Parts: sequence; structure tokens; C-alpha cells
Amino acid sequence: MLIDIIAGARPNFMKIAPIIEAIENEQKNGLNLHYRLIHTGQHYDKKMSNDFFDQLGIPKPHINLNVGSGTQAEQTGKIMLRYEEVLLNAPSDMCLVVGDVTSTMACSIAAKKLNIKVAHVEAGIRSGDITMPEEINRIVTDSITDYFFTTSEAANNNLRKQGVKEENVFFVGNTMIDTLLKQMDRFIKPAFWNELNLKAKHYIVMTLHRPNNVDQESQLRDLINEITECCSHLPIVFPVHPRTAKMLTQVGISAPNLHLIEPLGYLEFNYLVKHAKAVITDSGGITEETTVMGIPCMTLRNSTERPETCTIGTNELLGTDPKAIKPAMQKIFDGQWKTGGIPELWDGNTSGRIVSVLKMIGKLQIQMEEIPKIE
Repeated sequence: MLIDIIAGARPNFMKIAPIIEAIENEQKNGLNLHYRLIHTGQHYDKKMSNDFFDQLGIPKPHINLNVGSGTQAEQTGKIMLRYEEVLLNAPSDMCLVVGDVTSTMACSIAAKKLNIKVAHVEAGIRSGDITMPEEINRIVTDSITDYFFTTSEAANNNLRKQGVKEENVFFVGNTMIDTLLKQMDRFIKPAFWNELNLKAKHYIVMTLHRPNNVDQESQLRDLINEITECCSHLPIVFPVHPRTAKMLTQVGISAPNLHLIEPLGYLEFNYLVKHAKAVITDSGGITEETTVMGIPCMTLRNSTERPETCTIGTNELLGTDPKAIKPAMQKIFDGQWKTGGIPELWDGNTSGRIVSVLKMIGKLQIQMEEIPKIE
């Protein structure tokens, strides 16, 4: 069985690395399962792509679609056209997509239209916020998926409500945590650590990139002013997403304790998170990592597709009102933040469970092919 593994953007890379490793380990034991790694090129910045491949030991892609920049529609169209061409020339038996980026949805559609099975890793998560492009990607992808690999019982319930058959849903855990646990001993102290005089548990990490936080000057200014004032005695390290960097330049925001830095590689960024006093973010994936590392996390969003990071983990939804930041920070300074726990099956063995399911699917396909056809 030949499986296309799709990666297109930074959040994908941490999720595919352990799956590829698990497949290669099984191949050494004689598994007749092969993969074709396809990089769509949705993220083309070196820090958001190549560095992750190098640091996580991801092999060079077999195919790079090189779609580059563009609007949501432009990228979707380019990915679909170029992936369809790949499949027409050399079809695979399955398209395995991860997460909820544009590449996830676009490749799923292209594959399904050619009657190729689709498997979705991180299926079933929902924020309930249809204004998020990622939410649209999730809904569309799951509406045509054949095999659903889930991270939580909340995701399982979402799929049940959608009417997905139980036998097609596989609760396996979180591949991003596979990568986190494997790489934790390899985290790298960032080069600027000494320059900024950072000390463990005496600084804040901040990431912002959601349009409703960074696309309006007044909202971005109010959020950052509130955060820098609440944490005036602590450095705030802010790896700046390209979307946010553009707005910060226009607005002219600065503060003595605010340190804007370039996007970091995986190992450097997670070193920063692991040793932080707290994280302020509007990212979903980071809330999973902070939960496993036991770091207090504040999410500047009104909803989350990862509710287990709040109900079980160390994350709390603050909403987008800047006034919610001060009382939350005070809880941290007072040592009153919840300890949190680790969700079920977030144990570093998710990819092995996924490959076990793929092996089962492959055997079933072989059995179906061996059934004599009635003329």
C-alpha cells in the first residue's frame, strides 16, 4: 500500500515526523507499506519549513508542489491542481493529511475526487468559530474523510454528531506530543538567551497571529500594552509571525520589556516555552505543548478546538478583551494557576497506534482485491 503523507505548513511538520518514523521502523520488520512525502510549499519561509525538516529528522520530500504565497483561494486552487497532476501520473492508495491548514483540505478534495481514500490525523476537532479558516478546513476535510484518527474524546463526540460510523474512528492520541516527548532532551537554548539576560521562570513567551488579534491596529496595540504593563518586571519574548510583524511596523508598538525576535526553529522555541513562567498565545498547538510541559498558558481567543487543554491541562481561555489579561497574570504571580494534567493517550505512542491501524487497513484492502470478481 502506498500512502501520500501531506505536509504544507509549520504545524504539520511536528505531526508527520513521528508517523514517518513509525512507518520506517515497521518497514525494517518487513511491513509492505510505503509512503510518499508531499510538501505542498504552503509555507516557504526557511524558519517555517526547512529548519523543521532538519531539526526533526524529516526526510527530504519526494515531491514539492511549490505553491508559494497567495490568498486562501489561490493557495487552495494551486495545491489541488498540482496534487491532482501528481495523482493522475502516479496514483497512491491513500492520502493521509494532518491538522487543519489549507493543504489539509485541498489535498483531501483532490484525492477524494479521484476515488482515493483519505485518512485525517487530528480529525474531529472543532472550535465552533466558522470565521476561522482552519475551522472551514476541518469541516470540509472531515466531511469526505474515510478514516478518522482522533486526539480526544471531545473530537470523537464531534464526529458522532456528524454521523461518522464508529468503526471508522480511531482514538489514537496526539502525534504532536510524540514529537515533543522525543525531542525534549534535544531542546536548544536560543542564541539570544544571554543577550536578553533571560532566566528560567522569569520571562513570558508570547505568540499572536490570529486576524482578530493582529489585523486591527487598536486591538493589537491594546493587547500588547496591557501585557507589557502587567508584566513590566519581566521580559516578554515575542517570536513574531510575518502577519504580526507587518502590523507592528505600522502601529509602531514598543516597550522596554518587549523583545521582538525572528521566528524560531522547533527546538529553540520549545526550549523557550519549557523554561517560561507562562505563555500568552492565540495558537492552538502551543496550548497542547504547554499542557504536557506543565506551563501556565493563556489563550487570547473566545473558543478553542482543543478543550481538553482547558478542562484537563494548563490552558485557560481569556477571550480577546485586553482587560482579562491582568487578573489572569495576577493568578500566576500569586502561584494560584492550576497544575493541570495530561490528556488520555498523549503518551508519545500515538504514531505507533496509527501505523497499526494502517496495517489493518492495508490487509483489508488486499483481502478485498483477492475476492474473485463475478463476471
